[in-house]
Order: sequence, then C-alpha cells, then structure tokens
Amino acid sequence: MRNSRSDRAVGAIFLCLAFLWTLALSASPQLHQRIHRDANRGDHVCAVTMVASGNYDHSPNVPLGSVPALVDQSSSIPALTPQWVESPFLLARIFEHAPPAHS
Repeated sequence: MRNSRSDRAVGAIFLCLAFLWTLALSASPQLHQRIHRDANRGDHVCAVTMVASGNYDHSPNVPLGSVPALVDQSSSIPALTPQWVESPFLLARIFEHAPPAHS
C-alpha cells in the first residue's frame, strides 16, 4: 500500500503534465487540430481554447434579474394621505424608570 504523500506527488505530477500539455496544444494550433477535428470551428470549446483565450479560471455570470420595465413618466402619482398610527411602545412605558440605585 502506497502512502498518502506519494499519492499526492503522483496527482500533482499528473496535473502539472496535463496543464503543460494544454499549454502546448494552445501554442500549436496544428497539434490541437490533430487532437480535435473540429478545433478550427468558432463554437469549439475545450480546455485548450479556454487557456488560449485567457479565461480558463472564469465562468460567465448568470444575469441576476430581468431588464427593468420602463415607467410611464406621464402617469399621475396619488396624493399621500396622513394617517395616525398608535405607537407600539406605549405599553412599554412602565420600563422607562430604572429601579433605585441603592436599595
């Protein structure tokens, strides 16, 4: 049984070699064409094209919302009517005085 350190070393070497292979394919379009037959098409997307375009660590953001609706500027705004609202703190007025400091 191999130890954990050698497993990590093998994994790191594999990832480095895979990234170097991707860089080599992005630098050589002819080699990339040999690997992918559709590499010259505009809609071809793979790790090589992402590295070549420089956005391999970026995913496009999803729009957060829809386009805001236009408001008709000629519409009339209703007048505000004043209303008296009872304070919710009137029942808590018993707590406005603290107990004596020295009892």
